[in-house]
Amino acid sequence: MHDFLAALCLVAVLEGLFLFAVPYQWKRMAEQLLQLQGQQLRAFGGVALVLGLAGLWLVRH
Repeated sequence: MHDFLAALCLVAVLEGLFLFAVPYQWKRMAEQLLQLQGQQLRAFGGVALVLGLAGLWLVRH
């Protein structure tokens, strides 16, 4: 549970860093995401999920 909470905190730090460092580019990216179809977002999310799991596996083993 400790690692899970640490990971959630790291996500918050990274999101905050992007919003702090490049707010206008982040806003533009969010506007572009609204233009995508649901299937495209699902595919992007699936790829991010697989890459994240693979990275986690590599770091842990």
